[in-house]
Amino acid sequence: MGKKGLFSLASILVVIGAIVSGCASGGTAQAPDTKSAAQGTAASTAKPTKETTLKIGAAAVPHAEILNFVKPKLKEQGVNLEVVVYDDEGQLNPALKDKQIDANYFQHVPYLDSVKGEKGYDFAVTTKVHVEPIGFYSSKLKSKDEIKEGARIGIPNNPSNEYRALALLQQQGLIKLKDGLTTYEATPKDIAGNPKKLKFVEADSATLPRSLPDLEGAIINTNLVLEAKIDPKSALFREDSKSPYANVIVVRKGDETRDEVKKLDAALTAPEVKKFIEDKYGVAVVPAF
Repeated sequence: MGKKGLFSLASILVVIGAIVSGCASGGTAQAPDTKSAAQGTAASTAKPTKETTLKIGAAAVPHAEILNFVKPKLKEQGVNLEVVVYDDEGQLNPALKDKQIDANYFQHVPYLDSVKGEKGYDFAVTTKVHVEPIGFYSSKLKSKDEIKEGARIGIPNNPSNEYRALALLQQQGLIKLKDGLTTYEATPKDIAGNPKKLKFVEADSATLPRSLPDLEGAIINTNLVLEAKIDPKSALFREDSKSPYANVIVVRKGDETRDEVKKLDAALTAPEVKKFIEDKYGVAVVPAF
C-alpha cells in the first residue's frame, strides 16, 4: 500500500475515533436519570387536595352525633363538615333558606311538606338517614291498659307530628280518626271516635318531656326523649319499623348535585354508620337505609 493509501486510512480512523468519543461523552447519549424522573412525576401528581367546608345545621341528638361520627371520613375526602347545633329546631329551615347553612338534618318529609308551601321553601331532599319511632311516655302509668277515662294526653302541636301522634293512638285502638285524611295533617278536631274521652293537650314538642308530671302521658319524639335523658325503652308503646317518618338531609334546590353533598350522603348511608346507630341508640333510632 502506498503512502497516499496509508494517509487516507489514518484519516478515516481519526474520524471514526472522534465520532465514537463524541457518542460516549455527548448529552444525547447519556442514560436517563430514572430516579429524578420518578420524583418529578410524583411531584406533579401529588397536588394537595383542596378542602371544601360544608356547614350543616342539626338537632343535637341523634343528628349532630351521627354527623360528627362521619366527620373524619369526610375530612379524608376533602370535605370539612361544620356541624352547627340549633336548640330551636324551628330556626333550621329559615337558616337554610337565608344561606346561613348549606344543609340541615332534623326533619322528616311530612313535616317539610307541611311547612314549605306556607314558608316558601324551595328545598330538595337528598337522602334518608334514620327513623326515630315516636312513642308514648308516662311518669305515672306502667302500661297502656292503665290509661283511664278522661286522661290528659300531651301531643305535639306542629301539623305533621300531631297527625303522627294521633295516628299512633289510633293504631293502639284508643281513638278513631276521620276517614280520608291523606295529607299527614290532623288535630283533635279530626277525631271521629274517642271511647275513653281522652283530653288532648297540644304543646310545643320540646316542652312535652318537662310536662310529663302534669299529664297521664305524652307522645314524644325520640330525639327529645334522648335529650331529656329519658330511657327510650320506657315507652309504653311506639311506632313500628314501617314508619314513613325518616329523618332526611335537606338542601336548597339545585345544591343536591354538589360534590360535597353527594359525599355527605354516601358517608351517612355507609355500613359503619348503620352499625353506629344500632349500637349507640338501640330501639330509639332505626337506620332508614
